[in-house]
Amino acid sequence: MEGTGVLKHYGVLFLVLLIISGALPYCSSQPTKRFQFNLEWKKVTRLCKAKQLLTVNGQFPGPTIAVNEGDNVEIKVNNRIAKNTTLHWHGIRQLRTGWADGPAYVTQCPIRGGQTYTYRFTVADQRGTLLWHAHYAWQRASVYGAFIIYPRLPYPFSAPIQEEIPIIFGEWWDLDTDEVEKTMMATGEGPAISLAYTINGLPGPLFPCSNKDTFTHMVEYGKTYMLRIINAALNDELFFAIAKHSLTVVEVDAAYTKPFTTPAIMIAPGQTTTVLLTANQVPDSTGMFPMAARTYLTSVFPFDNSTTMGFLQYKNTRSTRRTKYPVHPRSLKVDNLPQMEDTPFATKFSNKIRSLASPEYPCNVPKTIDKRVISTISLNLQDCPKNKTCTGYMGKSFFASMNNQSFVRPSTSILETHYKNISSGGISSEFPEKPPHAFDYTGGNPSTQNMNTEFGQKVIVVPYGTNIEIVLQDTSFLNVENHPIHVHGHNFFIVGTGFGNFNEAKDPAKYNLVDPPERNTVAVPMGGWAAIRIKADNPGVWFIHCHLEEHTSWGLATAFVVQNGQGPSQSLLPPPPDLPSC
Repeated sequence: MEGTGVLKHYGVLFLVLLIISGALPYCSSQPTKRFQFNLEWKKVTRLCKAKQLLTVNGQFPGPTIAVNEGDNVEIKVNNRIAKNTTLHWHGIRQLRTGWADGPAYVTQCPIRGGQTYTYRFTVADQRGTLLWHAHYAWQRASVYGAFIIYPRLPYPFSAPIQEEIPIIFGEWWDLDTDEVEKTMMATGEGPAISLAYTINGLPGPLFPCSNKDTFTHMVEYGKTYMLRIINAALNDELFFAIAKHSLTVVEVDAAYTKPFTTPAIMIAPGQTTTVLLTANQVPDSTGMFPMAARTYLTSVFPFDNSTTMGFLQYKNTRSTRRTKYPVHPRSLKVDNLPQMEDTPFATKFSNKIRSLASPEYPCNVPKTIDKRVISTISLNLQDCPKNKTCTGYMGKSFFASMNNQSFVRPSTSILETHYKNISSGGISSEFPEKPPHAFDYTGGNPSTQNMNTEFGQKVIVVPYGTNIEIVLQDTSFLNVENHPIHVHGHNFFIVGTGFGNFNEAKDPAKYNLVDPPERNTVAVPMGGWAAIRIKADNPGVWFIHCHLEEHTSWGLATAFVVQNGQGPSQSLLPPPPDLPSC
């Protein structure tokens, strides 16, 4: 396959040939939606303190991208800061357009300061709520926003929607988050935790100086609203509820579900959950019902135990002032919000999620598999190098791994290396398909197990069209934990979950192969496992990683290489001429 020179010297002819051959990703009959994103600093004040915050177009959260199913999308990113950056369109499958996926050094080299790159892709056969965020260092702490895809067909539920309400959870640090990551990696310690969670960038009345920084939305009695809920937090799974109101889940990760009603939800970083809410409660004189999000605690390490709060305010009550809160805001209660350690609720909620599996939206879960990869997902303690002083637990450094392999991003793009068939001594196709040692992963004494990890770029390679199953096994190294694992470039089906150790001889017999949930991010149960199935029908290189940013920094990641199939329609497209270079 030829590289960028063809586009540069024979651009027009090449485009014509691509259109004739069907290899061009854009559908010529569909419109193109264009957006311009300027990455820039802006002074923002939260929790009594002003700081320079990294933003897109000066907005925090960033602007919403709204397109229609089937649209071509172009997003021109102007990097106006003196740091590298990339952006990722989380959950967009990027069919044959891996160059637009975004993770730094996996599918592209970073966009340098003062440079521009245009992400081009088509939104094919997807509809619903997704998100976008930075994918370089910890920039997604403030660089994120909603990505909404409106469907071609009517919604598969009958309730008339009065209004859509995006609700995006985030975290707030007074510190520069790039420095938080650098300090963590230099010392071997865990990171400094955030000071607050936020709803649409606002921490709410439980925090100092934050009465005015509270999300409030007006609703009318008897009307039904669509809440597009996104967890853009860096390091925490969250519970969310609205006082005295029920939520009807209709979609997760831009895939329709069988509707079910719940008093609250659990949502992991990178996940989206679309719910319907009917304003059917009798308000008091203020007309206000608090909404709140707090940590789902799955770790013994330091965590943000704060609660972010906003309000639904009913119209036509005696008080309609948006900033009038009770004198003692800590007396505000959301009784249906689960407690931080409520794993039974999180498990029950996750088990209720099922694919819609209708004639219009079939559940295309692979019934058989060609390959099974069983991978432990672990926190590790690494022996401190002789030239370094480690101040982490037991004088060692924290790292993380999959099958005792800690992923280290190379100095160039893996996708570019793959496309140009460049030999690289660091990148290897030898990712182990099973853990190196068999033991009681979730109940053993971690001090007796191998806590060290190997460093490198071992990846999974499969032919086009492979039905692959990946079993993600949590471990008790340091502590058991719920890990949100995100797969780029593909949706997958969660065919089975359980607690304890996965049993390859018995557990597959209990899989759900009828209507398992379809997602792009799975919250692997704390002290348990999750089995996901993927149809590897998108050629390219795709990042697989924990969406807890500290764990990705520590190496809980790998890459998934899908080789070209037969003909242009099953092959990776050439790189665009403006692809950044390393």
